[in-house]
Amino acid sequence: MIIALAGRRVDPPDVAESRFPPEKIDIVKERIRNLFRGQHSTTLVCSAACGADLLALEAAQELEMRRRVVLPFTRDEFRRTSVADRPGDWGRSFDRVLDDVQRERDLVLLGYSENDPAAYAATNSAILDEGTLIARANGLALTAVVVWDCKSRGPDDLTEQFKKDAQRRHLPVLEIPTVD
Repeated sequence: MIIALAGRRVDPPDVAESRFPPEKIDIVKERIRNLFRGQHSTTLVCSAACGADLLALEAAQELEMRRRVVLPFTRDEFRRTSVADRPGDWGRSFDRVLDDVQRERDLVLLGYSENDPAAYAATNSAILDEGTLIARANGLALTAVVVWDCKSRGPDDLTEQFKKDAQRRHLPVLEIPTVD
């Protein structure tokens, strides 16, 4: 099974509405690991933001899965804007994962500007595209996994858009909750 994954970043301090509280990190990582085992997953395709992405990438490494990472722009720009801007040791995890992924030649840089409002939506689409290519090349099924609080933030909710894009592609979609 090939997994294409997207989800919530861990909440910043003093957030008005919690979508991925830091105290849920360990349980969410365990849920991800269990889903990967249960699906007999061999490859993970996702981005590398703090929260769902990095937890999934760490779980995939523990399970010796192939990891393909899609970033909208350069590694340094992404680290600054989507990893190191939240509390925790996400930067170290990001550096370790990206070093491994680059060494395996499984890093895809889309070349967007960090100021391009379409960059993240394009990344989600590219994650599904990459997953589709890998699944076809290996004769395996592709499943989309959404790690989130199971409710929309509104029309600009990129996690919900990922889920809807996967459904439009007629992919099975599994959800992992970040809140109880």
